[in-house]
Order: sequence, then C-alpha cells, then structure tokens
Amino acid sequence: MLHSKSWAEYALPDAPRMDYVLSVCGAAAGEICPIWPGFPTTAHWGIPDPAAVQGTAKEKDAAFAKAFNQLKTRVVALLALPFDHLDNGEILARLRAIRQLS
Repeated sequence: MLHSKSWAEYALPDAPRMDYVLSVCGAAAGEICPIWPGFPTTAHWGIPDPAAVQGTAKEKDAAFAKAFNQLKTRVVALLALPFDHLDNGEILARLRAIRQLS
C-alpha cells in the first residue's frame, strides 16, 4: 500500500536500497537531510506545499493541480534519462536541471 513515509523507515536494517533520493518539500532545501544508507545521489525538487494554500476551494484545487503537474513533468523527465550512459556526476547535474521544470 502506498503511503507517506518517514525517512526513519529507510534507516531500518531491512529497508530497500535507494539509488536516488529526491526531496520535494518546499521547505526541505534549508533543512539538514539524513545520511541515507548506501549514500544515494540526492537532489532537491522543491514544490510549494499545496496544503498550505489559504483561500477558496477553487484556489486550493488549483494549488494541488499545479503541484501535481510540476511533479508529473519532473518525473517524466527523470524517467527519460539515459541512466546507462551517464555517470553519477552527470545524473546529479540532470536531476538539478530537472528541478527547474514546471
């Protein structure tokens, strides 16, 4: 079942190995991130929190739609990367470039 997870779940001995960690919280860029097991490549793709939007139901719906579309655009770009032909430095550069997509 899909659900929001605490980073602490990934510190457990039986946690899955991660190659990449992408933070998306708009506030996370200034926070100290944990040291992930296996030292995956990390990048920050901050998206403003749509749940923090004050206003009408229509304005709140628009904020969620905008966040969804930003994430969808970035994930599509991520999945199109030729991982087999890039070294870790090139992948990190591409992940950082993808964060500029909206």
